[in-house]
Amino acid sequence: MRRTRQRAAVLETLGSCGEFVSAQELHGLLAGSDRAVGLTTVYRALRELDRAGLVDVVRDETGERLYLRRPTDEHRHYLICRGCGRSSPVDAGAVEVWADRLAETTGFAELEHTLELSGVCGACRTDQGPTPRRPAPQRPAPQPCTPTPDRPGASSGRSTRSSS
Repeated sequence: MRRTRQRAAVLETLGSCGEFVSAQELHGLLAGSDRAVGLTTVYRALRELDRAGLVDVVRDETGERLYLRRPTDEHRHYLICRGCGRSSPVDAGAVEVWADRLAETTGFAELEHTLELSGVCGACRTDQGPTPRRPAPQRPAPQPCTPTPDRPGASSGRSTRSSS
């Protein structure tokens, strides 16, 4: 993947976000900084970063793709709150083992998979029991992301795409 100023700006800004963001939210963050990048370029950069294995991608309930800088060399699976959109990585080792075995037994190569997990976090639950499934939350206007201790900026090591 060719390194460009725009891709570097997208990756650095994405790396400072602690939660998944949409391409449009990321574009808004970039537009509010001194590193403005066009929306089409943001989408293109995110697609290339996904192919390079540098970001994790999930879909919200409307099908919109949301992006998060991948913190390790391997892809992760996340549990996403249907109420507020908060994400939490989950240990999905059994899924990875199953996908590897499936590839071996079927003779398929370069097997890829998608696992979508959603629920309602404790903060969104009420005392009346589990919250019924509801439409995707209205996402708040993008706010400048700030680095979190477990999400270093874009200067961290380059990841490679997992084929599972």
